[in-house]
Amino acid sequence: MAIYILDVYRSPNIGVFLKTNNKFILVPKGLAQTKCSKLSILLDVTPIRISVAGSRLLGPLVALNDNGILVSRLAEDDEIRTLLRETGLRVARLPSKYTSVGNLLAANNKGAVASPILHPEALKTVKETLDVSVETLSIAGYTQVGSVLTATDKGAAVHPQASQKEVKRLSEVLSVDVEPATINGGVPFVTSGLLVNQNNAVVGSLTTGPELMILSRVFKV
Repeated sequence: MAIYILDVYRSPNIGVFLKTNNKFILVPKGLAQTKCSKLSILLDVTPIRISVAGSRLLGPLVALNDNGILVSRLAEDDEIRTLLRETGLRVARLPSKYTSVGNLLAANNKGAVASPILHPEALKTVKETLDVSVETLSIAGYTQVGSVLTATDKGAAVHPQASQKEVKRLSEVLSVDVEPATINGGVPFVTSGLLVNQNNAVVGSLTTGPELMILSRVFKV
């Protein structure tokens, strides 16, 4: 495994535009073919060009693991059909008035962490779609758990102000070691500048050497 540095749309906030699991990477329809190909090679995944609710901001609008994909309730029917056809995974709209699904959920193939603002119906959909147990938590005072936590089956990076109690609970839910980290030169919202799966990791260009060392340890790359 290795960590690579790459920007998209001249932005180091790659996690805002892209979403990956161990099999696929979801990329905006307008992303240059050269960049799309490079990402698929670096992460060893199949690229799928998609929008959600007509938007290229896939990171906040999607949550996924290797079992399923959750998208904003605003996702269009043809977008759902494309995801179903191209991935073969379960695909569902999250039944919630909150549309930033990716900011409200973090998951690997062992468990999922959900924002405490989500209702029981939404949590049931998460469990059924991702096929994992779901725990509601806030992290470092944030209910946007998906923006401050990124997890694989090898490890998880979390907001540096997460308490020891929160880190311990996250480790239990996700069944991996969890470690505080930042991205892009001190940004605590790790998901904004990070794409990682069991194969490799890609980070934004402002990520520093010390941050790379921590991420390498966290995700065992």
